[in-house]
Amino acid sequence: MLPNHCQTILNKLPSHRLLALDVLRGITIAAMILVNNPGSWSYMYWPLKHAHWHGLTPTDLIFPFFIFIVGISITLSVSAMRAKGVSQYSILKSGMIRTVKLIALGWFLALFYYNFRDPNFSWVDERLLGIRVMGVLQRIGLVYIIALTCYLYLKPKHITFTFVSLLTGYSALMMYTPYSLPNGEIVQGLWLYGNNLSAWFDNLLLGAKHVYYGNAQPFAFDPEGLLSTLPAIATALSGVLCGCYLRTEKNLNKQIKVFIIVAMVAIICGYSLSSITPINKALWTPSYVMISSGLAMLCYALCSYILDIRKIRLWSAPFLVFGANAILFFMFAGVSARILIMIPVGDSNLKGVIYTNLLQPIMGNYLGSFAFSLLFLLISYLVMFACYKRGIFWKV
Repeated sequence: MLPNHCQTILNKLPSHRLLALDVLRGITIAAMILVNNPGSWSYMYWPLKHAHWHGLTPTDLIFPFFIFIVGISITLSVSAMRAKGVSQYSILKSGMIRTVKLIALGWFLALFYYNFRDPNFSWVDERLLGIRVMGVLQRIGLVYIIALTCYLYLKPKHITFTFVSLLTGYSALMMYTPYSLPNGEIVQGLWLYGNNLSAWFDNLLLGAKHVYYGNAQPFAFDPEGLLSTLPAIATALSGVLCGCYLRTEKNLNKQIKVFIIVAMVAIICGYSLSSITPINKALWTPSYVMISSGLAMLCYALCSYILDIRKIRLWSAPFLVFGANAILFFMFAGVSARILIMIPVGDSNLKGVIYTNLLQPIMGNYLGSFAFSLLFLLISYLVMFACYKRGIFWKV
C-alpha cells in the first residue's frame, strides 16, 4: 500500500519539474518543522539543536539550505516566465509583491499568540507593540527580492563578483568598524554573543523589544538581523549561480561531478576562513556561508544522483508533498504549534499535556520529546497530502 501511495504522488509530478530540487526542498522544510516542534525545548538530541554560539550542527544547515534552494528556484521560475514573454519589469513587480507577502506572513506569525491562562496578558503590549521585526520569512523575503534583482540585471560573472563582495564587505564591516559599548568604550572586531557590530546595529535600529534575543548583553540582537542579512543574500546568490549552471549544462553526470568539486572547494575554503571569521549561524559569517552552501551543493548532487541517475524515487514521494507547498506547510506548522500552546488544559496547555502525560511517561524525556516532533510532522503530512491530492498549492 505504501509503495502505491508513493507512486501516486510521483505520477502527479509535472514533467518540467526538477525532481532533485523539489525533494531537497521537501527534506529541508520537513527538517525545519521537525526541529522547531519538540515536546520540550529542555530535552532535545544534539543534532536537533543549534550550536550554542560558534560551531555547526545539522540544524544550523536547514535555513541556509532553504535560502540556497530559493536561489536555484529563482533561475528556474524566471526562465519559465521569460519563455512566456513576461517582461523584466513584470517579473520584478511580482517579486516585490511576493516579498511583501512573505514579510506580512512573518509578522502574522509573530502576532499570532494569546496567553489565555494569564488574565493580565495584554496582546497589544506583549505582541503588537513588541513585535519581532525580523524573522525567518522576513529574511527570506528580503533575500529573495535582492537575489531576484541580481539575476534579472546582472550576468553570472557579475553575480559572482557580488557574492564575493558581500562576504568580503560584511567581514570588513564586522572586523574593522568601531562601535561604542554602553559604558562608552570603543571596540571593534568582536564576534561575541551580544557584543559585535551586527548586534549593535540591531539594537540601534530595531530596539530590544523587537528582536529575538531581547535580553542579550550588552546589545539585544536578532539571529535574522539586518546586517547579517547581507551574507544571507550571498547564500541565495550561490544558489542562483548553481541554477545558472544547471540551465546551461544538461549532462546530469557532468552536473553532479562539477557540483561535487565546487562543493568540496567551498567547504575547504569555509573551514580555512574560520580562523578569521568563526563559523556562526546567528551572525551568518562568511565561513558559515561557504560551508553551508558547499554542503547544500553536495546534497543536491546526491539527490540528483539517486533520483535522476539511479532512478530510485519511491522514497522521495513524501518530501515532494512537503516541498510542493513549502510556505503553506511552514505557516500551518507555525499556527498549529501556537494553538497547541494557547489551548489551556488545567495548569498547563494542550502541548504540555500530550508530552508530559502521554509521551514522556512511556518513552522518557528525550525520546518522548522527539516522538512529539515526529507526531507533529506526521499530522502535518496528512494535511499537506490532502492539499496535494486536491491540487491545492499556495504560491505566495
